[in-house]
Amino acid sequence: MDKKEYALVVAGGKGTRMQSSLPKQFIEVNGLPIVMHTLNAFFRYSDKLTVVLVLPEDDFHLWDELVRKYSFTQPVILQKGGDTRFQSVRNGLDKMQGPGLVAIHDGVRPLVNADIIGASFRLAAVHKTAIAAVRLKESLRVTDQDTTHAVDRSKYRLIQTPQTFDLDLIKKAYQTREDPGLTDDASVAERAGHMISLFEGSYENIKVTTPEDLIIAGALLGRRD
Repeated sequence: MDKKEYALVVAGGKGTRMQSSLPKQFIEVNGLPIVMHTLNAFFRYSDKLTVVLVLPEDDFHLWDELVRKYSFTQPVILQKGGDTRFQSVRNGLDKMQGPGLVAIHDGVRPLVNADIIGASFRLAAVHKTAIAAVRLKESLRVTDQDTTHAVDRSKYRLIQTPQTFDLDLIKKAYQTREDPGLTDDASVAERAGHMISLFEGSYENIKVTTPEDLIIAGALLGRRD
């Protein structure tokens, strides 16, 4: 029997690097707030997907206003976030019941596409973990105080989301104690002793973090319209 598929979209950014008083996930790009582009991407993959959106509780009222303003009708389950991304993901997972698969995704990666989402679910169904990643384009150097040396970039990957898991596996992994070394969901699963499987992501699947990213995201979204 096919496992139930969930998406957990985490959108707790404050917009500091964006130099904006409005949280970055709510900034409008090409006619919609960034997070709504992200949510629509998952519903384009499947209208049977159960989607949980994690927001800071203080932003619930703003979300309700935006839903009305943009006539957003997708069936999203809202969950209160925590003080950290780790806590927010754990809260979001509490809304889900197994057996199932869950794709955990940054709310400010609006350019994820259905092919990547679908691949993540198919691979996680087999390997229990499936993490989107891309190869480095630039040269890479390690710095050590006043010296630097080149390293072989072919051995490294830039990690993206979605990061997709067997639901029971990742829920148990998130029962661990939080610490700064757990920088993403893959590191949480790895800490719990699980093998991490990578698959090819997309250079278009950018995380919108700085003002320049808004320009790039707008251009890429416009090309899809």
